[in-house]
Amino acid sequence: MRARVVYESMFGNTQAIAQAVADGLAESMSVDLEEIGSAATDVAADVSLLVVGGPTHAFGMSRERTRESAAVQAAGDVVSTGDGLREWLGAVTGGSHAVAAAAFDTRIDKPRVPGSAAHGAQKRLRRLGFRMVVPAASFYVTDTSGPLVDGERERARSWGELLGSTMATEEESAHTLRD
Repeated sequence: MRARVVYESMFGNTQAIAQAVADGLAESMSVDLEEIGSAATDVAADVSLLVVGGPTHAFGMSRERTRESAAVQAAGDVVSTGDGLREWLGAVTGGSHAVAAAAFDTRIDKPRVPGSAAHGAQKRLRRLGFRMVVPAASFYVTDTSGPLVDGERERARSWGELLGSTMATEEESAHTLRD
């Protein structure tokens, strides 16, 4: 089994969460970790699980204008400099119910405002034909530019382990049915 973790990150917080998720997944499957700007939009036939993540901007996935605002806040030093998760999902091909998917985001801890990049990504993944295996997850930062709330990296790794074990259980069930 192979997983792809594709992420968009402005200040590095979502990148850190994506790395932790990938580390958790690596306990049970091979994993490719890809920044959105270098991630191919086709989902290869050997991918069993696609995990996508990005920061929550203005109650959802980032837009060109919100990314520009983040770049100004970061004095131009951002991780993802091109299109974001919204645009990447708009170009994805290879969606199939045979491919499992999951979505996560990073968002400010307090105050907790409505909206979630992960929920928007999850809806798009479903529309593309992917099979969602777990509910969307949010990981929290203390402020717009971070840092991550204490314990979030560990929680993200655990979420990755859960994804991996869910996939292993599905694979085992499918194998049992074939026998």
